[in-house]
Formats: sequence, structure tokens, C-alpha cells
Amino acid sequence: MTREEQLLAAMVEAVDTLVDDFDLIDFLHQLCDRCNELLDVSAVGVMLTDPDGRLQLIAASDEHTRLLELFALQTDQGPCVECHRNGTARLNISLKSPVQTAAFPRFAERARQEGFLITHALPMRLRQKAVGALNLFDSREQKLGESDARVAQALADVATIAILQHRTIVHGNIERAQLRAALSSRIVIEQAKGILAERWNTDLDTAFDALRQHARAHQHPLTKLCQKLIDGSLDTTAVQRPETS
Repeated sequence: MTREEQLLAAMVEAVDTLVDDFDLIDFLHQLCDRCNELLDVSAVGVMLTDPDGRLQLIAASDEHTRLLELFALQTDQGPCVECHRNGTARLNISLKSPVQTAAFPRFAERARQEGFLITHALPMRLRQKAVGALNLFDSREQKLGESDARVAQALADVATIAILQHRTIVHGNIERAQLRAALSSRIVIEQAKGILAERWNTDLDTAFDALRQHARAHQHPLTKLCQKLIDGSLDTTAVQRPETS
């Protein structure tokens, strides 16, 4: 697809949140995929606020990024944390610059260890309603241009509208219940990833890719599929292992 077609597809996916079986976790992982494709970045993370206003990691494009974002939450520092606090975007942060990373030196060091050189953080908010933050990482010293920055914020805005829209239209005032469900789903997915990775003797990213592909191919919600894998009603042999190059 062309870049314009990819951007249109992202918008269409947001409209799909109106369906009854909308899966928040899968939607946000799809957002990560779209950011990777459209912005040519190395990795993406998405954090949402819990009922107490604290950030929680909900989606990441790969396992290394997931662990890095969890480190940010544990140490309460990083561009995503700062972005959520002040509600403004932080773009083209050089992780090698002591000046630009003065507010989060431990996070910057950890990010560099993971091979990242530049990061960007964008708020997910609608007017005064804060939902979370979107974090982009690049392993190259490649800055995000003005056009790409607009696309990145547009994706964050569309995701915010989609989340709030779904909460309002389908469930009314259900922010607390939905986020609790999302956090519970995250635990179920992590358990299923671990089971599959152990059975296949492979990494967690490969296991997660296989789960997502199986869920989509069979039109099953991702969380329900993972729960079946955990309780044994779905055998691991039913899930096709992705081909490796």
C-alpha cells in the first residue's frame, strides 16, 4: 500500500471500534504496527492511564520495547512519563544528549543499551481528557520531520478518539471497568506468550506474532484465544508457528 492508503487504513480501523467485539489490546497493537509502517521508526509503545490517573503499559511493538517501557514506569521517568505529565509532545530527543535527557538519565541509559538513539513522545488526549501517551523509538539517528510529526500526532489523536468513543457509545461511563479488563487481558496474553515460547523454545515476540495471526485467521478475540491456550481448551499444536527467514 502507498503511505496515503496506510494512513487511510489506520483511520478505518479506528471506526471499527464501533463494533461490539472491539478488542482494545489488539487495536493498540495495530496502532503500533501502523506507526512502524508510516513513520519508519524501530519500535513503539502505548501507555494508558488507570482509574487513579497512573500510566500503565498496554501495548508495545516488541518484547525489548515492552521491558524498556516497564522500566520507565518502575523508575517513574522517561519521555512518555514526562509527556503524560505536561500534556505536550517531545520530539527528536537524542538519547545520547545529557541535556535532552536530563529529566530521565536512567531511562536514557537503558534505552541506549537496547540500541535506541532517538525517541519521541506524543500525548493521547482529547481537549482536557487525558488517555495516555504514545512513545516512538529509533535505532538510527534519524529525526522525525514536520510532516511525520503531524502524522504521528494524528495517529495518537485518532486512537484517543477511538478509545473514548468506544467507552461512551458501547458502555457509557466505563473507563474504570474497561481499563481493568485491558490490564487483566495483558496478563492473560503475557502468560499465553510464555507458554507458547516455552513449548516452541523460541522468543516471546515470535510467540506473540503467532497468537495474533491465529486470532485473526480464525476471527477470535486475541484475549479469548490466549485464555483458551492457558486453560488447555486450545492445544499449542493448533497454533501455526510463523515462518522464519
